[in-house]
Amino acid sequence: MPTADDLTQLARIAWRNNARCIGRLFWNTLELLNARTATGADEIFEACVAHLRHSTNGGKIRSAVTLFAPAAEGERGIRIWNRQLVRYAGYRAADGSVLGDPDQADFTARVMEMGWQPPRERTAFDILPLVIDVPGDRPRLYTLPADAVLEVAIHHPDLPWFAELGLKWHAVPVISDMALVGDGLRFPAAPFSGYYMGTEIGSRNFGDESRYNLLPVIAEKMGIDRTARRMLWKDRALVELNTAVLHSYREAGVAIVDHHTASTQFMQHVRNEEGCGREVPGDWSWLVPPLSGSACPVFHRYYGSERPEPAFVEQPPAW
Repeated sequence: MPTADDLTQLARIAWRNNARCIGRLFWNTLELLNARTATGADEIFEACVAHLRHSTNGGKIRSAVTLFAPAAEGERGIRIWNRQLVRYAGYRAADGSVLGDPDQADFTARVMEMGWQPPRERTAFDILPLVIDVPGDRPRLYTLPADAVLEVAIHHPDLPWFAELGLKWHAVPVISDMALVGDGLRFPAAPFSGYYMGTEIGSRNFGDESRYNLLPVIAEKMGIDRTARRMLWKDRALVELNTAVLHSYREAGVAIVDHHTASTQFMQHVRNEEGCGREVPGDWSWLVPPLSGSACPVFHRYYGSERPEPAFVEQPPAW
């Protein structure tokens, strides 16, 4: 039976091996929240809430992983259906439009079929319930308590109208549907978290056409001519959107890192690893930030193609 120290090291090396993560300089600070004795859905939910509270830490974000019981060979084991512990609902209308996050529209429809009741006044930022799936029991829905989810209202240092958009995002990203594998063990429920890089929110969650698609709205508010691509209206709107995200998190006292700093930190991680004789696994398409990529040092090289274990690995959606 592995000790807590063994599992901490297992999870830390899995983070170090994570080819998609730009924040690996701090891999050896990951904290283990040991929940292997949690067996029922209620206990598992409470451990997830404890993870959120511990990681949030009043905005001074702590990197952590919660490990539930490993799955026996050939068994499915405990699953958390949600991609992340905190995500916003996406309500699809008859005309195909979506209020909220389109990325969560299918999942939102599924949990509503299971009995989840959205707020009477639906918004673009309604927090989805957790779905806990324990072998031998039906999947169960749980509502996260308000005090476990810290959210940041988005405003801009120079554009007063930005706050009128009513944007917000949650403080801590907690990936909850990947498995931790290594040393002959598989933990199908192993939520892990760090802190956000600003472009994850500004460029991707808010900016992507398949997500909140806010660039046209912001460009319009900025008075930019959108009739010609050469006006670079998307680029100009994207910079201000990312500026607003970074400014808002810093003003709220919530840890966040800009993409230039994160890139510089990652190159230090590469030097550290190469100094230890280890090749750095990396997925270039994930490591290069979605804003000002060529202005960041991670852009100008390639990384190891091997995917060693221990590792956090994708699983088929549980739902």
